[in-house]
Amino acid sequence: MKAYVFSENQTRAVEIEEDTSLAKEEFEFFDDQTVRKVWHIDEEEWYFAIYDIVAVLTDSSDPKQYIKKMRTRDKELNSKWGTICTPLPMIAHDGKMRRIQASNTEGLFRIIQSIPSPKAEPLKVWLAKVGAERLDEYADPEKAIDRAVATYQAKGYSDKWISQRLRAIEIRKELTDEWKNSGIEDSKDFAILTNLLTAAWSGKSVNAYKKLKGLHKENLRDNMTNTELALNLLAEVSTTEISRTRQPKGMAQSKEVVLSGGKIAGNARRELKEELGRSVISSSNATDPEALDDTTSSDSDNNGKI
Repeated sequence: MKAYVFSENQTRAVEIEEDTSLAKEEFEFFDDQTVRKVWHIDEEEWYFAIYDIVAVLTDSSDPKQYIKKMRTRDKELNSKWGTICTPLPMIAHDGKMRRIQASNTEGLFRIIQSIPSPKAEPLKVWLAKVGAERLDEYADPEKAIDRAVATYQAKGYSDKWISQRLRAIEIRKELTDEWKNSGIEDSKDFAILTNLLTAAWSGKSVNAYKKLKGLHKENLRDNMTNTELALNLLAEVSTTEISRTRQPKGMAQSKEVVLSGGKIAGNARRELKEELGRSVISSSNATDPEALDDTTSSDSDNNGKI
């Protein structure tokens, strides 16, 4: 089907396989033919046309006026409108590409909370359910682990892979805590450091790695083989320990630590490749969870550069 992607300040149409990246319970109420959406490549987020969302949920004959009244009614929403809305190029009703007010999933949910419509109620119930689950997990972290295990099992992952993935989540938390101790607070800086670390050990940026595996919004680690998870874990453990020793301050010093930690795992990857005579970076993804247990897969890089 045809989809639209936004990158480098422009939107373009691309042909993709039917989109399965959006949770059904989140978006089953929206008809793709009536709600315009754009995939933001840099932010790895779907952005939806607010006008279309309001039209679908309210059946309003004048969504523009409905939005105006909604903002007047909801002062808090109105005060945050500038951060909730992002003008993105989309196909307008006249067939031309124009900048349309759009919002990502988080902003969209905030808007829905302000719409007193029966059509919006199912989404509100879902939001309340998710919120209650998160509160339960905060009070009892073991519930979050149990929920993660159940989710991975339902998707067909093996117990061996799940065990390793949960360990990776724990190590990742230790790394991000260490980054916070170094003065890193902005989510974009976390993304930059993660991208730098991934490139240092795997030889690929996060986006290039996802492209290899045919991913869009999906979590990269959820699509790694056991070997890839182990190497990523080594990179993060090494970076965490080096950071604790050097105690970097700020982004520049943290980058140096990341490169040092990533180099250790990168060397391990190259040595393993030399020993095996093939790449350990795989194009396998979670569409076939069993393939992620195949640590002997060599389908990833036929040119042998990785």
